[in-house]
Amino acid sequence: MNAPRPRVTRICPHCKATILASAAVCPSCRHHLRFDPAAAAARSQHAISALRVEGTVRQPTDTEAWEYSMVLSIRNERGEEIDRKMIGVGAMRPGEQRTFALAVEIYAGDGDSGPPRPH
Repeated sequence: MNAPRPRVTRICPHCKATILASAAVCPSCRHHLRFDPAAAAARSQHAISALRVEGTVRQPTDTEAWEYSMVLSIRNERGEEIDRKMIGVGAMRPGEQRTFALAVEIYAGDGDSGPPRPH
């Protein structure tokens, strides 16, 4: 019996999910993929962060373990939810803590000279 061949993966340049290298569309964010490693590296060097939020959650010491989830909701200018993601953090025991970071990055489109400069 032959052993299964390991699957070759890569990182989606849009949502950073691990996907199959042969994928033409990311199953997580559904973006169409045109992967050029040199272009992806150059693009990531020209990104700026429009928003960064970081925080820490500590489980109280006088309680039982609680289950935590991170929920990200993206809304348009009319307040309509256009996407929602939930990430399971898992159970935290008394006294444990987790640090969370959210970053909104801006990338130049194809053919642009770079992302807009902050004022």
